Formats: sequence, C-alpha cells, structure tokens
Amino acid sequence: MDLHGVLDELYELAPQDFTEARNAAATSAREAGNREAADRIRTLRRPTLSAWAGNLLVRHDAEAVQAVLHLGEALREAHRTLDAVRLRELGSRRHQVVAALARRAADLAAERGHPLGDAALHEIEATVHVVLADPEAAREWADGHMARPLTEPVGFTAATVDLAAAPARRPPSEPPRAEDAGFLARRPGPAEPRETAAERAAGEAAGRAAEAALLTARRSARGQQAAALAAERAQEAVRDAEARADSLADQLARARETLRARRTAAEEARDRARAAATDAAEARARADEAALRAERLAPAPRPR
Repeated sequence: MDLHGVLDELYELAPQDFTEARNAAATSAREAGNREAADRIRTLRRPTLSAWAGNLLVRHDAEAVQAVLHLGEALREAHRTLDAVRLRELGSRRHQVVAALARRAADLAAERGHPLGDAALHEIEATVHVVLADPEAAREWADGHMARPLTEPVGFTAATVDLAAAPARRPPSEPPRAEDAGFLARRPGPAEPRETAAERAAGEAAGRAAEAALLTARRSARGQQAAALAAERAQEAVRDAEARADSLADQLARARETLRARRTAAEEARDRARAAATDAAEARARADEAALRAERLAPAPRPR
C-alpha cells in the first residue's frame, strides 16, 4: 500500500467526508494484511477548514509553494546574518506573499463549495508565517497533509522589526548602497574623533543588543515549538489509544454478534434434534403398533 498516496487522497477530501473515508482506508489496509499502515491511517485527524484549504493550496499551486519555501530560506538567512536592509526588503515581500496565499487558498476552497470566513483566513496567514520562520514546519506544510493550522512563533515578527530598525552590518569590502549615501556624507570627519568613537560604540552596542534580542526570540520560539511538539505527540498518543480502543470495541462487537449467532444456531440445532427424536419415537411407536396388529391378524399355522 502506498501510504503517502492514501494521505494525499484523504486530505484532498472536504473535512465532512474525511472520517468515513479514513475508516474505510484503514479497514482496507487491515484486510490486506498491512496492520501498521491501518493503525497509522486510523490515527489521522480530520482537518480543520483552514488546514484543508492550505492542503489544497500546496497540492494545486506548486509555484506558490516554492515561492514560500525560497522566501523562508532568505528570511532565515537574513536573520542569521543580522542583515537589516535585507530584512526590510523581505519583510515587505513577506506580507504580500502571506496575503496572496491566503486569498489563493480561499479561492480554492470556495471553488469546492466551502467559502472561508475571517477566522479561517487568519489561521492560514498564521500558518504561512510559521512556515517562513521554521524549516521543519515548512517541510510539514509542503507535504499537504495538515490537520491543524500552525501557531505563529513568538518573537519572529518582533525580531524582524527590531533588526530592520538597526543599521545594516556589511562586510568592509561591500560598496556603499545608494540609500546610505546621505548617511555617509553626514559622518563626522577626523576632526571629531570622540564623537565618532561614541557613535561607533553605540552602534556596536545596538548591534549586540539586537543580536541578543534575536537569540532570545529564537530560544523563545524553540521553547514554544518544543512545547507544542510535546503537546502534539501527547495528543497523537491519545488519538492512537482512542483508535486502538475503537478497534477493540469493533472486534468485541463483532465477537458478541458472532456469539449470538452461534447461540441461536445451537438452539435451533437443539430444537431440530428434539423434534427429530420426537419424530423417531413416534415412528417407532407406530412401527411397534403395526407389528402387533400384523401379528394379531396373521393366520395361525396349520397342524401337520
């Protein structure tokens, strides 16, 4: 069984059709002897409306998916290098991409008869923000098997704003950019060494503070993601236990039905046996009676 193909088919379905199709797929896998796949399928969660719309987007707009993945890589690299100019450029693009993807997902859902409300649109936007910030979330999202929207990590957007407000850090060999020409023209010359040193120290302190803020934001985001992952794993364990309980309940129900059928069959067999015994006894009685009657009617033997 192609488990990935089964997941594609299930998460393409509208949420109201998911559960019945999932149970049928699990039953088919079990009947085919693939117990592991059956157990995995039975634990799948019905997607929310926003998660389903996001899955449609991933499955039907590969170009948009690649654009998001590339933008996420660029944003994370800009964060890593504390490139504020690049962060400002990408930040504007990020807002445009998030809004465009939410609209595209809404269009796909509406085409299938399920228009999205404001809450669902917000969940899609939050999910794309997480995808841009977290490469693991990006890989999960790109599979198109989401059951729940992702929660935007704390600190990602804030760190972007803080760094965007700070002066950009460039290698000494990089030529000045046009937008910095005015700033460079206003820099104090050698006649003001104390002011230049103070400004340099302030800039370095601001850079260290921005880097520390980014590290703190990343730690906070990782902590939140770890807690969310632990909660999700616990929920998966609950779903697995529920699925196994459902399976055992189904087996118990079938066993009880089989037992009732066999008891009924046994009672019917006993009834037939009793009826047959009664018929046999009556037949013997009739035979005995006929024999006696025949014996009485038989002529006496003649003497020789």
